[in-house]
Amino acid sequence: MDTTVATTGTEGQKWGGASKPLNVSYGKMMMWFFILSDALTFTGFLAAYGFSRFKFIEEWPIADEVFNHFPFLHGTDAPMFYVALMTFILIGSSVTMVLAVDAGHHMNKKKVSLYMLLTIIGGLIFVGSQAWEWKNFIAGEYGAVKTKGGKILQFLDVKTGERVALNEFVEVGPRDVDTYGNSEGIWYTTSGEYNATYTIEEVKKGFVDNPNVTIRTQQLVVNEETGASEKLVLSREDALVKLNKDAVGVVEGANLTENEYGAPLFADFFFFITGFHGFHVFSGVIFNLIIFFNVLLGTYEKRRSYEMVEKVGLYWHFVDLVWVFVFTFFYLV
Repeated sequence: MDTTVATTGTEGQKWGGASKPLNVSYGKMMMWFFILSDALTFTGFLAAYGFSRFKFIEEWPIADEVFNHFPFLHGTDAPMFYVALMTFILIGSSVTMVLAVDAGHHMNKKKVSLYMLLTIIGGLIFVGSQAWEWKNFIAGEYGAVKTKGGKILQFLDVKTGERVALNEFVEVGPRDVDTYGNSEGIWYTTSGEYNATYTIEEVKKGFVDNPNVTIRTQQLVVNEETGASEKLVLSREDALVKLNKDAVGVVEGANLTENEYGAPLFADFFFFITGFHGFHVFSGVIFNLIIFFNVLLGTYEKRRSYEMVEKVGLYWHFVDLVWVFVFTFFYLV
């Protein structure tokens, strides 16, 4: 019985038997399918982020205030510097991956192993940097108070207009402590629940005692001089009224329910999307390590093909490209 083979219209390219569709191996074709499906997933996440941001535009944090830390430079205001460095390192690792693939095409085992190692180091630095950034975001820097309606009130210096941390004008007052014996397994417990370093009453007292501090709300107003939208800064008198009337709790740092920088939804998206991307980078590092050791063992030399390096390279370039969009959405726009 004769077998009929359908052709694509281009001589030599057949969709049957042992032929290669589009002249691409099965492994690379499946990697492209995975990349396409994963790209759609990230697109959905970033689209949801964009819609949420514009819906809650007044409550959305200012990126320069959130991501202004730099390792070993405590207290230095360096907005976006470290994030830019992280991005440069990840893009640099994509370059070394290109060089590894090119070396594989030339069957140069030594260069493939070198560039794969540099790619792995770049990926590990990026993942470690993300963990450090998460730590700072969770811990917070300034602190704020929340209102009955869940809004955030931040503190500014009246003269400079810069953010003021709670520890600059608030002092910890006395705490009621009930002592326990050794048999209870704990040394002491407080009679009240102190979820933050300071109580709302201590913040109010510190605010009254420091006339150089005022409040910035989440309400957007148009600056008559520049025409730009800015957060509303209250006068001292209005700030005192707002603090005494509406403030109900202290917020330090960010988590899935509270965010001292603004809308809790921002923190939810930040943890989920950057965490999802970080998982991809970490997975890529594991894949690269496996391929790296196979290179050292001479596996691909025996096969006379470094296609596995090329396939994992496609994944790594995709991860780098996704970060460009994540970086743009969270940090630049």
